[in-house]
Amino acid sequence: MTLDSPVRFSPELETVKSDENETVSDLIDQFDIILDKTAEDYGHAVRSVHAKAHGLLEGRLKVKAALPSDLAQGMFARPGDHKVYMRFSTNAGDILPDAVSLPRGLAIKVVDVEGTRLPGADGMTQDFIMVNGPVFQAPTPEKFLSSLKLLAKTTDKMEGTKVVVSSVLQTVNKGLEAVGMASPTVQSLGGAPNSDPLGETYFSVTPFRYGDYVAKFRMRPISPDLVKRTGNEIDASVRENAIRETVQAEMQQTFGEWEFQVQLCRDTKRQPFEDPTVEWKEEDAPFVTVATVTAGPQDGFSDENVQKIDEEMRFSIWTGLADHQPLGGINRARKATYQHSAEFRAKFNGCPFHEPQQ
Repeated sequence: MTLDSPVRFSPELETVKSDENETVSDLIDQFDIILDKTAEDYGHAVRSVHAKAHGLLEGRLKVKAALPSDLAQGMFARPGDHKVYMRFSTNAGDILPDAVSLPRGLAIKVVDVEGTRLPGADGMTQDFIMVNGPVFQAPTPEKFLSSLKLLAKTTDKMEGTKVVVSSVLQTVNKGLEAVGMASPTVQSLGGAPNSDPLGETYFSVTPFRYGDYVAKFRMRPISPDLVKRTGNEIDASVRENAIRETVQAEMQQTFGEWEFQVQLCRDTKRQPFEDPTVEWKEEDAPFVTVATVTAGPQDGFSDENVQKIDEEMRFSIWTGLADHQPLGGINRARKATYQHSAEFRAKFNGCPFHEPQQ
């Protein structure tokens, strides 16, 4: 099969709606409900989404040599070896027992990345934010706002009920998966499989500039220590932090290696920009490996990394190079909202954020 040529990046590829600023303002209002409530309850500000971390790892990202020109773009334009920090999480804005089973998230911060920065992007780092599914749960910022309103209303309410509902939704999701109809919406409400984060494959789900082109990203486990955990479910029925405890124990003897992959856009109709609920099918736009990420045995939730990574770092898709500019309405909506959330957290906790140098 002959693939279409990669689509060249152009600002005209995006469709910016006239009322996007109003939607962003409404999103910030909903984030404030979550931030205020959780800060009041915990006496400490946490992230408005993906508040609960399950693993905090340090590793290395190595860019492959001799990549073809369409892949040798942005921070991947030349071979390199970079320090990385990784934060595994789940997506709620409050810190729930792990029996409430939610989609997994992975935030990656790559250090010492040279190049022209996005406006307001401090330091010399490149962040990638991913989840363990190929699509986003909302097609537009307006639908994202509707989902966030529900999340804000249920933040820190009926914790016991959430556990029961999650158990029911997990059963529903397994039934849907059995007939090839797994639902991101059901999973986001608590029906996700309670999977081991170390065995999951993670996707950017939204598009980004890739130098002269446009791409989505994926990180896929390849080392035996990780692959053997793919599909493993963790029993969280009696331990509130079962996932964290599992990751911490497993990483004591785990050598983790992942492929960092790029999926170039080749047809804007089959691979749309503004609707991240549409999966870019691999037969039309295959993923190709541009780097590997490794993490050796370590304490997967050390006190040192809780302070350094969980408290003192912020992860944002808008922290990085202009060559990896986030694209599409969902990504544009995440800029001011996530910045607002980070600033609230820094001010409330009296802990300014730091972009690491190494």
